[in-house]
Amino acid sequence: MIAIVLFGKPGAGKGTQAEFLKEKYNLTHISTGDVFRYNLKNGTDLGKQAQVYMSEAKLVPDEITINMLANEVEKNMDKDGFLFDGFPRTIKQAEALEALLKEKNIRLAGTVALEANDDILVARILERGKTSGRADDQDEAKIRYRYTEYNENTAPLIKYYQDKNVFHAVDGIGSIEEITGRLSKVIDTLI
Repeated sequence: MIAIVLFGKPGAGKGTQAEFLKEKYNLTHISTGDVFRYNLKNGTDLGKQAQVYMSEAKLVPDEITINMLANEVEKNMDKDGFLFDGFPRTIKQAEALEALLKEKNIRLAGTVALEANDDILVARILERGKTSGRADDQDEAKIRYRYTEYNENTAPLIKYYQDKNVFHAVDGIGSIEEITGRLSKVIDTLI
């Protein structure tokens, strides 16, 4: 069983691409955002714990997040592997994910980053904001702040995963089909 981490800045197309990749490779797509929304909506113990932090505009501790992800992994051990989207975001989270994968005997096949220019991504998100209903998709200042957060906290994962020889960059600009093709060429070498 394998795991692939798909990451990139907000608007890079992770969610869109994950929909294609999960079918093609028989992977369970685990989106951190979706996992949080499920736990909050259903009032799970972990959702209630996360809500306490979120209501105070604080980051949810990694332990709660990794426990949510562990539950998702446990529920989906019937696939060929997992596609993580939106996690990890920090080196500490990467280490926690690696510990979880090791415990479940899942091989980290690779990490794939969708790369694109910030201005192009801002335009994508603003366009998405017209239909997503998400307030943070409609405010350019908030979008650019998310990029600052990404550069400070998530970008260091590039070197972290390069040092482990599992990092792959993919051009995230083009049609959905073109990007899927580029991602598939990389993933075919990983599995």
